[in-house]
Parts: sequence; structure tokens; C-alpha cells
Amino acid sequence: MKKKVLLIIASIVFFLNTNAQCAMCRAVLESEEGQSTAEGVNNGIIYLMAIPYILVGTIGYIIYRTYKGEKKE
Repeated sequence: MKKKVLLIIASIVFFLNTNAQCAMCRAVLESEEGQSTAEGVNNGIIYLMAIPYILVGTIGYIIYRTYKGEKKE
């Protein structure tokens, strides 16, 4: 159980420090003077990447609780 908690915490910490831009997006966005657009695009990519993992994790947890509850009865 402790290993799972540590893995989740480590995943969150490393998730916050990622650069999610592809090579072409990075080249175009680095050529402009202000980095605010690049940061916005990077945050948007990370946001779009995280949503499916959160949904699948939530559905998996609900299924896990459903089956675990049936075995106790």
C-alpha cells in the first residue's frame, strides 16, 4: 500500500515538471519573443493528456469498489 502511495505522489511531482510540446510546436513557439503563448500551449497539452487518465482511473476505482463490495456480502 505504501508503494502505491509513493508511486502516485512521484507521478504527480514528475507530471508537474513535464514539457509536453512536440518538436514542431516547440520550434514555432520558441521563435516568438514572449513565452506566454508557449506556456499556454504547453499547459493545454498537459491538461488534455491528464483528463483520459483521470477518467479511466475513476472508472477503474468504481469497478474495484463494486466487485470488492460484492465479495463481502
